[in-house]
Amino acid sequence: MGGIRVVARIRPQQDSELERDCIVSATSPDGDASSQPTVVRIPSFKNENEVFSFQFSSVYDQASTQQTIFDNEITPTIKHLFNGFDVTIFAYGVTGTGKTHTMRGGKSLADRGIIPRLLSSTYRRCRKIEKDSAGKTSLGITLSYYEIYNDKVFDLLEPPEKRTMSGLHLRDNGGKTVVVGLTERPCESLKQFEKMYDEANINRSTSATKLNAHSSRSHAILCFKITMTTGDEIRVSTASAIDLAGSEDNRRTDNGKERLVESASINKSLFVLAKCVEAISQNQARIPYRENKMTRILSLGQNNGLTVMILNLAPGRSYHLDTISSLNFANRTKKIEIREIENEPITKGCSRAVPTLMASSMQRQPLRPLANTVHNTAMGTRASLKLEVKPAKTFSVYSDRPKNPSMPTQVPKDTVRRSSPLKRPSEAGSSTFNRPAKRRSPDRGHRPSGAMSKEAIEDMIEKKVTDILAARAMDHSSTVPVPEISEDVQKRLELLEKKIDGHDDEREQGLTFLLMAKQHAVRGEDRSALRMFLLARDYFPDNVKLRMKIERLQSKLKEQQPTKQESADAETDDTSREQPGRHNEVTDSQRRKIGGRHDGRSANDDEYRDEIAGDGEEGYDSTDSFRYRPKKAKGSKKAAASSIGTAESAGSAGSPRTKQLLSIINSRDVGQIRLLQGVGAKRAEAMVEALCGGEEGDGSCQVVLSSLAQLGHLRGVGVKTVEKMRSGLVA
Repeated sequence: MGGIRVVARIRPQQDSELERDCIVSATSPDGDASSQPTVVRIPSFKNENEVFSFQFSSVYDQASTQQTIFDNEITPTIKHLFNGFDVTIFAYGVTGTGKTHTMRGGKSLADRGIIPRLLSSTYRRCRKIEKDSAGKTSLGITLSYYEIYNDKVFDLLEPPEKRTMSGLHLRDNGGKTVVVGLTERPCESLKQFEKMYDEANINRSTSATKLNAHSSRSHAILCFKITMTTGDEIRVSTASAIDLAGSEDNRRTDNGKERLVESASINKSLFVLAKCVEAISQNQARIPYRENKMTRILSLGQNNGLTVMILNLAPGRSYHLDTISSLNFANRTKKIEIREIENEPITKGCSRAVPTLMASSMQRQPLRPLANTVHNTAMGTRASLKLEVKPAKTFSVYSDRPKNPSMPTQVPKDTVRRSSPLKRPSEAGSSTFNRPAKRRSPDRGHRPSGAMSKEAIEDMIEKKVTDILAARAMDHSSTVPVPEISEDVQKRLELLEKKIDGHDDEREQGLTFLLMAKQHAVRGEDRSALRMFLLARDYFPDNVKLRMKIERLQSKLKEQQPTKQESADAETDDTSREQPGRHNEVTDSQRRKIGGRHDGRSANDDEYRDEIAGDGEEGYDSTDSFRYRPKKAKGSKKAAASSIGTAESAGSAGSPRTKQLLSIINSRDVGQIRLLQGVGAKRAEAMVEALCGGEEGDGSCQVVLSSLAQLGHLRGVGVKTVEKMRSGLVA
C-alpha cells in the first residue's frame, strides 16, 4: 500500500502583481536552504502573525523549471510504467495558477510540459528495450485524448462536427471506468504524437476571463497505452495525464452568461472531488464517485497504480483564501492510500487445453458409492461396458387384438440385459438393504397389466363423449337471452341522449326562466317572479308545483294591492295640488300603474347611459333587481313637465316614428323593446312590468300608451331616454 504523492509548485509572479503581496513561501522543515523544500508556509487570513504550514512530498518555489520538476517527480514513474503499473498524473489548483503550463507547457524546448516530456522519455525507453532484447520484445503505443465539458465527455481526436449533444457515455469494465466510443490511435513516433496533440488541443474548450487570458473551460484527460509483447506474453500498462480546470470565483472573473454555466460545472465537479477525498479520509462506507463524470474517471483510491498530484499555487495576496482551500484539499489527499498492484501479463493463445468429446477417449470417474446396493454397483459397472454395444429394446404396444399366447417374445441370446442406473433396484436383489413397501392408495384403481379390449375402449370413448356433451349443455343453459327494450325505455334513452348532446334547448330555456323567478322571489320581487313563472309555464304546462306557485304569488299580490293603492292615491293628490293647471289624459288608476313610484325627478335622464349590451345600468341595485333608484334631478318638476311637453310637440304625436315607438312599447315584447336605442334587457323588463302591473295582480296588461309624455312618466324612463328611442327609429 502506498499513498498519493503530492507535489506543490508555486508559480512565478505576474507583471501585474507586486512583490510585497507575495505571501506563499517554500521552506525546508529544518530550515536548511540547501535541502529540497517540503513545507508551504502561508499566513492566516484573519491574523497575519499566525502562519500555517503544510508539508508535502516536495515543494518547488517560483524559480523552479519544467525540467527540474519532471526529472525529480515524473522520471521515476516511467520504469514502473514498463513494469506493468498504471500511472496517473493530475494537476490541481484554482484558475490562473499555471496548471496547463505545467502539464502542456509552451512551444520552446525549455518550456515543454510534463506530457510532451513523458512521451519523449517513453519513446526513448521503448527503443532501448527493443534494442537490448534484439527484437524479441516489441512495444506499441496507442493514444486517446478527451475532455469533460459541462459534465459531458467529448473526443478531442475527432473534429467538433462529429460530436453529439449528449457526448460519450461511461461504462464499468473490470473495476475500471471506460469511455464508450473513444478513439484510440496508434502513435509510432514523437513527431506523430506532437502533430496529433497540437491538433487535439485546438479542439479543446478554452476562453479568456479576467484572471486568465487562456483559461481552460474543461478537464482534459490524455491516456496512452503501452503494449509490450515478449514471445507469447503480452503486458499492457496505461499512463493518464489529467489537466483539471481550476475553480473560479465569479465575482473576480466577471464571467458572462456562457462562462457562468461553464464555471458552475467546473466548481461542481471539483466540489464532488473534495467530497470523495473527505469520504475516503473518514473511512466512510459510501464514496460519491458517481455523482460526477470527472470523479468517476479519476477514481482516487480505487485505481491500482501510482498517482502523482501536482498542486499549483499562486503567490499573490488576491488568491489568499483560494490558496488555503487548495492546501487543505491537498493535505487530505496525501493521506489516501492506494494499492500499487502490477497488471497481470496476458498469454497468447488458449490458456488451457480443450478436451475432445470422443466417446472412445472419454473416461468417467465413477461416483463414490453411498451404500452397498444394486443401484450403486450398476453405476460402477456401467463405465466398464463398451458404449458401442447397445442392447435390443423391447416395446409393449397396446393393441385391439388379443395377444397370441403361442407366440412368445423372442429376445436375442447374445445380448446382456442390464438394469438402468436411473431405475430403482428390485427388492429381491438387495441383501443388506430392504426398502419398505409403498402403501397403495385406496381410491387408486388397478392399472391394467395387459392389452385393453375393444369393449373397454368403446366404453371409455362413450364416457368421454357424454361428459363433453353434458358440459356443452350446461354452458348453453347458463346463457340467458337478453330481453328486448320496451318503447318507454327507448324513449327515455333518446331523451337522455338529446340532453347529453345539447339538443334539449326548449327545456333549458324553461329552466332558465324558473331560475330567474327563484332569484326574484328571494329578493322579494314578487311581480317579477310571477312574470318569470308565467313564462316558464309554457315550457312546463303539466307541472302542478309550478301552477301552485303561480296561484300563491297571485293571491299574495292581491293582498298587497290595497296598501299600494292608498299610497298611490295620496301621492296623486299631492301632485295635483302642486300642478293644478296641468292636463293629464291618463286616469288615476292608470297613473298608479305607470308612475306609482315616479315623483318627477326622473325627467332629467342623465343617470342612464347608452350601452349596447344593455346590462350594468348605473341606476339599478347591485343585486341585479329591477328596482330603479333615480338620482336627484338637476331641475325642478316644472322644468321636467315643460321638457316633456317640448318633446311631445317636437315629436309630432301623430308622426309615423312616434306611432312606431308607441306600438313597440304597447306590444309588451321584451325582445323588441330591448333593441331600442338606450334600452337594455333590464330596463325593458322594468318597462313591461310597469305596463303589466294590473290592479288584480294576475299579470294582465291593460294600460295602453298614447303619447310620448305618458312614455316619459314610466318608471325608469325619462325625456332623454324617450328622445334616444325615437331618434334611433328609422322613419
